[in-house]
Amino acid sequence: MTRSVYVTGIDRGDGRQVVDLGVMELLTRQVDRVGVFRPLVHDSPDRLFELLRARYRLAQDPSSVYGLDYAEASALQAEKGTDELVSRLVDRFHRVARMYEVVLVLGTDFAATQLPDELALNARLANEFGASVIVVVGGKGQDAESVRAETRNAYRAYAGLGCDVLEMVVNRVAAEDREVIAERMTARLPVPCSVLPDDAALSAPTVAQITAALGGTVLLGDDAGLARDALDFVFGGAMLPNLLNALTPGCLVVTPGDRADLVVGALAAHSAGTPPIAGLLLTLDERPGEEILKLAARLAPGTPVVSVSGGSFPTAAELFTLEGKLNAATPRKAETALGLFERHVDTAALLDRISVARSGRVTPMMFEHELLEQARADRRRVVLPEGAEERVLRATDVLLRRDVCDLTLLGDLDVIRKKAADLGIDLADTQLIDPQTSELRQTFAERYAQLRAHRGVTVELAYDVVSDVNYFGTLMVQEGLADGMVSGAVHSTAATIRPAFEIIKTRADASIVSSVFFMCLADKVLVYGDCAVNPDPDAEQLADIAAQSAATAARFGVEPRIAMLSYSTGTSGTGADVDKVRQATDRVRESRPDLRIEGPIQYDAAVEPSVAATKLPGSEVAGQATVLIFPDLNTGNNTYKAVQRSAGAVAVGPVLQGLRKPVNDLSRGALVQDIVNTSVGPVLVILKALQLGRGPPRKDTW
Repeated sequence: MTRSVYVTGIDRGDGRQVVDLGVMELLTRQVDRVGVFRPLVHDSPDRLFELLRARYRLAQDPSSVYGLDYAEASALQAEKGTDELVSRLVDRFHRVARMYEVVLVLGTDFAATQLPDELALNARLANEFGASVIVVVGGKGQDAESVRAETRNAYRAYAGLGCDVLEMVVNRVAAEDREVIAERMTARLPVPCSVLPDDAALSAPTVAQITAALGGTVLLGDDAGLARDALDFVFGGAMLPNLLNALTPGCLVVTPGDRADLVVGALAAHSAGTPPIAGLLLTLDERPGEEILKLAARLAPGTPVVSVSGGSFPTAAELFTLEGKLNAATPRKAETALGLFERHVDTAALLDRISVARSGRVTPMMFEHELLEQARADRRRVVLPEGAEERVLRATDVLLRRDVCDLTLLGDLDVIRKKAADLGIDLADTQLIDPQTSELRQTFAERYAQLRAHRGVTVELAYDVVSDVNYFGTLMVQEGLADGMVSGAVHSTAATIRPAFEIIKTRADASIVSSVFFMCLADKVLVYGDCAVNPDPDAEQLADIAAQSAATAARFGVEPRIAMLSYSTGTSGTGADVDKVRQATDRVRESRPDLRIEGPIQYDAAVEPSVAATKLPGSEVAGQATVLIFPDLNTGNNTYKAVQRSAGAVAVGPVLQGLRKPVNDLSRGALVQDIVNTSVGPVLVILKALQLGRGPPRKDTW
């Protein structure tokens, strides 16, 4: 029977979408076929389902998601009764349940539904669906005692109606009350209770949402700028110095459109990062002249400037009624929501109570979730030498919102802050270091000179060398000030790994430093090695690459079945290139009899069962290989790029193997949509830096 989880509430305004999103994250971590069902909907398509579909790449037909709209449900209940309404919805639920391993049910929203006793309807539907229930209670604007009483009443209501209540979630409480409420609820409920604080970034509307609500016209700004959260509103009517003193981080400046001085001044302050603002909203349908707009565009590229027709007072009245919404167009809010859920809910315990059997194969989504969970459980610090690179800053934003790890960005501090301000990224919790001016530069110079003394490197020469961001970052890792480094978004692989060869060096059990890519295809994750470091490895080196790659794959949840690739399969071919692969395969079998390996084997026979059945019948690797070892760099590098571009795969890596401490490389050709829109690429690479190095905790000495 399909497992299902029903997320419901007791009233509107509980911010339940945070819980819906968090539970979906948990379910997709375990299985690769998760369905969604919303019994009643106001409008189709529903914005929450569209968010889930975009984020989790759901292939479900939207028409199967919804039971009935509220008007139909109300009419059906009035004409034929509740039993007929429930029967209709149960039938439509089971149409979905038959197609999926688990179904997430999104309960009714208690908003102008005209349905009597909506709580009882949700409880009955959950029981008829055979679903366990997670009940969400909104705590915004309530004191601790009121929240406690309401939560106990909500539990009693659902449990009293026969529901299997998995967990109570109290959402949107005042941050200062969270601990007190959590303590009281733990002692007074027979089921676990999680308490989530209100988060301004979730309730704040984006500039795009404000523009749509007010019917505004975008004069300047790009999509990234319009996606910024308006955390505050500052109304400009006074002189410029007074406005500058009133600015707050993430505020939207509202001013008459003829106040060019305030427009330029606010954008100049944003450009300097003191403070970064969300944008400007110009009232009275007044617009600055062309020269002012050109100047504004140069001062703060991407920052939105929007014109509306209303005056300041009616505009303010509308602004204060707006609230941010989670939808497919607000991916950064989704990251914030997931970070909030994962910080304050015991997700491992909840997943255990849901009792969803894990799928036998590892999908890209499951792969990503597993790494996120591992990194969060064993928090480490990663240094990113390319601190001003846009893709790196966007990845930083995701990692901070998800509360995954600690980060250090290297580079010119003013440049980093300005770029972050232009992108609307808050770096308040991120360490920034300029190697040129850091007090660590002299210490690192002395250390590098000591390590390279046999090459005639003096402290004076080393002082110049360690100002390079890659050398500085590598020394941070070597000296225990960071647990791993990721570079390569704008630097070559050689520039990234040369400092590691000189400073960190290879492990005692590795004869060679090599690399793998994790190729995230639509339905599985494959490991490709070596596609980045060694041009033409000999048989012994190829065997070492295979063993290292198998260990890396296993460490990240991919069961290693190794295919040693060649242009022929089995004994069908001869020649020096085939012989090298055959010898490497034999070496692995001798040294690591525990590994499943096949070679020489062609790519199609390695991954396609029907071809394998013809070319290598009976092989335990052919047709189901997960680790594919290429005979040389030319073959490997071209193949991974061909698969990445042609099959739409996300290529994560290269991940370096064989170093004593983790230093990893990004591809300069990484797809913008992979890295910027989903941030999957850099997130996974960074997590590999965390996971591949298992030394003692870092030294927080700065």
